[in-house]
Amino acid sequence: MELQQLRYVVAVAETNSFTRAAERCLVVQSALSHQIARLERELGAKLFERTSRRVRLTAAGAAFLPAARQCLDAAERAAAEVAAAVGEVRGRLAVGLIPTVAAVDVPGALRVFRARYPHVRIGLRVGASEDLVEEVERGAIDVAFLGLPTTARPRGVAVHELARDRLVAVVAPDHPLAGASAVDLRRLASEVFVDLPAGTAGRVQSDQAFAAAGLDRDVAFEVTTADYITRLVGQNLCVAMLPAAYAPQLTGVVTIEVDDAPARVEYVVWNRCGRTPAATAFLSVLDIPLPGTPADGPASAAAH
Repeated sequence: MELQQLRYVVAVAETNSFTRAAERCLVVQSALSHQIARLERELGAKLFERTSRRVRLTAAGAAFLPAARQCLDAAERAAAEVAAAVGEVRGRLAVGLIPTVAAVDVPGALRVFRARYPHVRIGLRVGASEDLVEEVERGAIDVAFLGLPTTARPRGVAVHELARDRLVAVVAPDHPLAGASAVDLRRLASEVFVDLPAGTAGRVQSDQAFAAAGLDRDVAFEVTTADYITRLVGQNLCVAMLPAAYAPQLTGVVTIEVDDAPARVEYVVWNRCGRTPAATAFLSVLDIPLPGTPADGPASAAAH
């Protein structure tokens, strides 16, 4: 079994096509098909079902795929560790972030990182905090930026607190509240809301605040991105609550202080069982205290 064969299997599984997989791997299709057939003979099982219209994994292929990806990741990490041992940082950096991250200028940090380590390939994944924590814990993501209610803290990963922030109300320019200097949760409870999906960390902080005040609210719209929250609010369909530090990025809407606003905490997390050289280098760019370095004070580089 060879690493190249594993790469071919993963490429076919991800593209559902031998032709597109060959194009991705920069080989002729006959060579890719031949290598997969060799691997299937060695394993004693077919990995793919091929018809005139589609390619799909067999049950054996579905069982084989996760281990194949793990082998490729391990090989890539081994090469990165060797490069680091001779003073180079290579390999892959997978970064996860919530849509409303504000404590760190992630694009700015990546610009600095890329200038220092041009041989590292970078992948970004935008998602919910709870999903990002899980992916960091299992090693699919190297570093992630989260936002959680003050009642929660990431588990199973290494954690550094970046900043604390309060939420503000977001309304359309022609909304009756647009001219108010401040508002409270009781007044907001009479409005129709847009928010993140129920159960997500970004939603829980607001749900908890209204529940603690003994108030119900109507969340008529659920979306997964802050951009679409703003677009719906701008049409005066609803109001929203978003972090104050994120508010300067908003356009076409008005933000209002909330007297009894809920708060959130932004964290950066990474795998506590081991960091890739690229992850260590990226955390260094952010001035995140790591074992053996001073741990007093928040991250400063590329922040705000």
